[in-house]
This record gives sequence, C-alpha cells and structure tokens, in this order.
Amino acid sequence: MTRPAIAFAMQPEKTEHVLTPELFARIDGLARILDPRPMTVFGDSRAHRLLAETEILVTGWGAPRVDAAMLQSAPRLRLIVHAAGTVKNLIDSTVFDSGISVSHAAEANAVPVAEFTLAAIIFAGKQVFRFRDLYAADRGRQRTHILQGQAIGNYRRTVGIVGASRIGRRVIDLLRPFDYRVLLYDPLVGQAGASGLGVEKVDLDTLIANADIVSLHAPALPETRHMIDARRLNLMKEGATLINTARGALVDEAALIGRLRTGAITAIIDVTHPEVPENTSPLYDLPNVFLTPHIAGAVGLERMRLGEMAVDEIERFLEGRPRLFEIRKQDLERMA
Repeated sequence: MTRPAIAFAMQPEKTEHVLTPELFARIDGLARILDPRPMTVFGDSRAHRLLAETEILVTGWGAPRVDAAMLQSAPRLRLIVHAAGTVKNLIDSTVFDSGISVSHAAEANAVPVAEFTLAAIIFAGKQVFRFRDLYAADRGRQRTHILQGQAIGNYRRTVGIVGASRIGRRVIDLLRPFDYRVLLYDPLVGQAGASGLGVEKVDLDTLIANADIVSLHAPALPETRHMIDARRLNLMKEGATLINTARGALVDEAALIGRLRTGAITAIIDVTHPEVPENTSPLYDLPNVFLTPHIAGAVGLERMRLGEMAVDEIERFLEGRPRLFEIRKQDLERMA
C-alpha cells in the first residue's frame, strides 16, 4: 500500500526539539516524507510543488496561515496536525468546510504551563522573591528573619483559579497534594462539575476578594477582555498575588500597574498585551513584579512532547482510530 505523503510547515528557529531524529524516524515509518525541511511560506514554487502532493501536513509555531488560497494548492490534504498549542490564528474555518481533519498538541503544551503555574503559586505563597530581594539588599538576615514570622507560607492558603481550561484543570490537579483551599470561577462549569474537580465554585468577585493567589487560565475572547479591571484589582486582598500565564488582554494593564504601584499586591506575569511591553513599561522595574517573556509554555526539551503528541495523532489517523485531540469548527470560538 502506498504510504501517504507528509510535509511540514513551521519556523525552524522557533521549533527546535519539536521533531527529534527519533520522531522523524517514526514518521518515516508511517508516511512518505516529501521534504524534511519545513515550509515557511505557502506562496513560493517549492511550497506549491510540495502541497500538490501533501496528504498530511504537520504545522508548528511560525507556520503560515492555512486558508482557502492555500487549500487550492493542496487538493489531496486530509489531515493537519499542529505540533504546538492553539490553532486559533493558524487555521481558517474553510479548512473544516473542506472536510480536512485537524488536531493539535495544546494538551502537551499545557503541561509546562501548569508546572510553571504551580511553581509560581508556591513561590508566591512563600514570598520567595521578597526574601531574595531583602537578602540581596542587606547581605544579612535581619529583615528576612523578621519576615519569617509573618502570616506567609502555603499552609491553608486560598488559591483562586479563573478558568477551568485544560491548563486550569491541570493546575487544580497539581494542587491536590497541598493544603490549599481552591476556588474556581468558570461560567461554563456548574456546581456538580466543580465538586467533581474538588474545588469551590464562586463568582469572580468572590474569588478575587478571597484568594491569596489568583491564577488566570481563561481564553482571550471579547467577553474576557479586561475581565481583571481596576475595580476587581482593588478587591484583591492586601499582600495577594496575581499570576497570569494565560493571555495579557485578560488584564487591564494600566489599572494593574496603578494597583502594583501602591505596593498592595504582587504579580507574576508571563504574558502581556502587547506581548512585549514598551521599553518604558513599569512592569520591568516594579519590585513587586516578576516578569518573564512568555516562557511558561513549552521551551527547549519540553517541546519534544509536542512532536510526540503530533506523531501519535498521525498514527491514530492512519490506523483509522479516533484522534484524541481533534478540533472541530465550533471549537475555534472558545480557544485561547
């Protein structure tokens, strides 16, 4: 039986470690690799030649958009597997109308985000960054010793999870061994669903006002834009921490900076809006902000999970088994 033709589309500099030599060997055993070098555009002559034969397309970060024009060059395409997270800005709805199956590795990308969030929660509860700064400033332990006697630490703290997304649910799972009280806000989860997750379902204002640590895991939708606004930021308890590993647009950044400047709260921020703050942004300099450059998701060797999940999906497709991470047209609206 003729093996199906497979091609790749992604930016190599953004996708190192996604497809290892071992995974390429697995793919080679499943399909006919047209060219191991990924396409970075769909409009040149090489892409047109490859797409004319492609039945399975593996995409990744930096891939060009798959739209109606691209599909005209790929008449044999049956499966797109995205070896990365969301396909919201990659896949046009016409792909689904054409009967092409789409799968993604967002579940694999959720693992390191949840791990990062767990570490952030533990460090926030223990006020690790404050201890670090005091110790470095004093070159001694007088102030850090006094801080140890305050009401800090992670025992019986309240964590608020905003959004029972795949990452939010993973964070909830990771919190189970600890002595946290976990609150959940998600309008799509009922009381029974919250009980099944082992959390308390509350409205957003109640969560914000009662949590020692608020962790955001909601998608960026018109209705979630600036859901954490000035009013809700002012509801946060003195000394509380806001963690954002989801999307920067969930938070009114100007309002957040204003609240942070009072010293009343702290923030651990991995995502901003715009994605890279302006050079003059106070987020770089405020002592109660821990800012990272969107690294909670898969980096380095963590990217291997993405490739493994993608190859597993290809194998299921070729064996006629259901894909575990298939996306449908209606899923696009609720994606992060």
